[in-house]
This record gives sequence, structure tokens and C-alpha cells, in this order.
Amino acid sequence: MTGDSAARLSGKRNALLAIAVGGGIAGTLDLLQACILFGWNIPLVIAGGLLGREAFHGGAGTYVLGVFLHFFIACSAAAIYYAASRKLRFMTEHPLVCGLFFGAAVEEVMNLIVLPLSALRAKGPYKLDDLILGLLVHMVVVGLPISFSVRRFAK
Repeated sequence: MTGDSAARLSGKRNALLAIAVGGGIAGTLDLLQACILFGWNIPLVIAGGLLGREAFHGGAGTYVLGVFLHFFIACSAAAIYYAASRKLRFMTEHPLVCGLFFGAAVEEVMNLIVLPLSALRAKGPYKLDDLILGLLVHMVVVGLPISFSVRRFAK
């Protein structure tokens, strides 16, 4: 193995580690806070985004699907941050500020694009205090773990 191919393999391994750790931590913290604030049936609501309202009465399989979808979304967000950070170096140089902004962006994409296009067709109206709470929570529990993970693992 040449030095160049070893470096590429190491870079891919670091990218996967950054995405897995960042997405895993963000997904875990976000799911825990949602379950604590809104109840332990949140994974059924997440599955409802794909299956519709019937998911609210689903069993263990639907629950597991909701958990899987949640972590898929969290890891997708981490992959997007990682990919952007390869071109925009300031994202790894300033993970606090960039992570906070990224967490807010994730919240807005979920509220304005993902939820309205989901099978649940959730589009508000929302109360201001719920919007502010959602922004603050996602800035901290989604944006920061992803940005610091990418900084730490993706060299």
C-alpha cells in the first residue's frame, strides 16, 4: 500500500468515525430530550413521518423503525456537516459558532421542509415559545456534538 492510498483509507475511516460519533451522540441526546419532554412514544411519531398516522398505533417494529429513522437523520446531518467542512475549513476551526448555527439550520429544515413533506403533513401553526425551544435545543444537542465530532475525528 502506498502512502497516498494509506492516507485516503485513513481519511475515509476518520470521516466515518466523525459522522458515526457525531450522529450517534446528537441522535441519542435529541431522542432522549424529545422523549423526556413529549413522552416515550416519540419514535412512533417519527415513524409516522414515513407511514402516516397509523404508525401511532404501531407495535415494536414501528417503534424500532422510528428509532432507526431518527438516527438515520442524525447521521445524515453529520455527513452534511462533514462534507461542507471539507470545503469550508472555518467549520472545523470554529466548531462552537458553526455548530450552533448548524443546529439551528437542522431545526429549520425539519420544520419548513421535512415535516410538511412527511406523511403527517405537519406544518403548524407553531407557538413562538415552542419554536425558540426547538431552536435552542437543536443548537446544543444536535449542532455542537456534530461540529465537535467532525473537528476531533476528521483530520
